[in-house]
Order: sequence, then structure tokens, then C-alpha cells
Amino acid sequence: MPNKTIPLIATLTLLLSITPGTRAQMKTPYKPLTIEYTGGPYKAHKFKYRLLSPSEIQPNKKYPLVLFLHGAGERGANNITQLKYFPNMMAKPSHRKAYPCFVLAPQCPRNKRWASSHWRAKEIKIAKQPSHELAAVIQMLKKTLKENPIDTNRVYLTGLSMGGYGTWELAMRHPKWFAAVAPICGGGDTSHAKKLAGTPLWAWHGDKDTVIPPSRSREMINAIKAAGGKPKYTELPGVGHNSWTPAYTKPDGVTPWLFKQKKKSTPKSK
Repeated sequence: MPNKTIPLIATLTLLLSITPGTRAQMKTPYKPLTIEYTGGPYKAHKFKYRLLSPSEIQPNKKYPLVLFLHGAGERGANNITQLKYFPNMMAKPSHRKAYPCFVLAPQCPRNKRWASSHWRAKEIKIAKQPSHELAAVIQMLKKTLKENPIDTNRVYLTGLSMGGYGTWELAMRHPKWFAAVAPICGGGDTSHAKKLAGTPLWAWHGDKDTVIPPSRSREMINAIKAAGGKPKYTELPGVGHNSWTPAYTKPDGVTPWLFKQKKKSTPKSK
């Protein structure tokens, strides 16, 4: 008789050899994608990202797009870690039903960052040109908009921590691209804040954040208000660095607010 134990052992060995990251990739509805980028230290480098599509795409219908920039802890090259927090939440059946949309989730390489300035810098300044990592994100965004049925009047931008800095910077570089912006526990260059005076914006921060002080968000909000803008700001009492969980999960928080925002017209991108 054939030995049935050997195939069973082989199957168990294969299952045990699958890493948690690989298992996550097998389960996620996010499609793995890459773009080729050349610039600075990169030559034909393949930047990795993920894209979530609506569960069902109806003919002749366009859908919102959310661009999410992750934090420092999710950097790497596995094209899965960046799905923590907001992207994984948006992949839940309940959220896919409530918010049929595309979600673009790039992954920043290890030891790199989205924004011009390091989050621990005493003074935050936007460089003349975006970081190569942010430039790659812009390339991903343009490609996604070109290849998918996306409502360009409903493109949203959000990010947390390191991604909060990236969110502020990208929004200030291209304020007319986004219907709404939600930087979580980030900071930015206040000298450019006036560019966001006409953009719906909601920033969040914990008042006990010791990683990125809440003064970073306060300064940006005050600068936008000084320029005539009307941004929303929520500072969570007793909350440390993780202000993104309440920001994204509260029934009256960032997520439902984003999807209510819509531009009146589509401007030509520069």
C-alpha cells in the first residue's frame, strides 16, 4: 500500500514554511504592483505598492481613490507591511460595502522617508524637489488615475506619522489634486501652509504624543487659519502616538468625512 504519511508530512512542512507575511499576501484583496523609477540613487528601481479595487466595478461608473502613506515602522520591501492600519481596515467586507473605492498603498524603502525633512528635525522645510520616494508615489498616483475608473473629483490623501509628514508635503506641493486631506500625527513646513487654505483638511494628533509633538499639527493648522483657511483639528486628550486608530475608526471620524468631500470641478494638473 502507498505510504500516505509522506504526502501528509510534505504538506505540513510546506504550510509551516509559509511566513506570516506570505500568508497575509495570500489573503489580502490588494493587488501587488510595481513601477520603475529612475532618479538620484535609483536606476530603473522597482518601487512596490498595492492597489485595492472596489469589490464590483460597474460599467460607466467612476469611484473614489484614497492614497495612503504609511509610517516609519512599515518601511521595507515585502509589499505587505504597509497595509497595516488604514489599508487593512478598508479591505474589510463591511468597509468595502460602505465605501466602494480604490486604495493606493505605496511602500517606502527601509531607511528612507516620504518628506523632505526628517520628523525629528527642529525645523521642517520643503525642498525644491520632492524626495525620490515621494516622486515615485506621484508616478504611482498618475498611473493609477490613468488606468482605472476613478472620479478625479474624489481623490483623497491621508497618512500617519512619517506618512503624516508626507501627506502634508504632497498636499502642499499639489493642493488641487485632492478633494480632502487628512494628516495624522504629522507635521509640515508652515511657510507653505497657505497653499492649503482652500482644501478640506482634518488633522489629528494625541496630546501625549512623545514621538511627534502635537505642536507640529497645531502650527500647521494655525498657519492655514492665518491664511484664511478653515481646517479641522482634533487633539485627543491622553492619547500618545497612536492617534490613527481613533481617527480612522470613530464613526464620526476621518473615514466617513473623507468620502463626503468632493471637488466642484476637475482642474488641470500641472
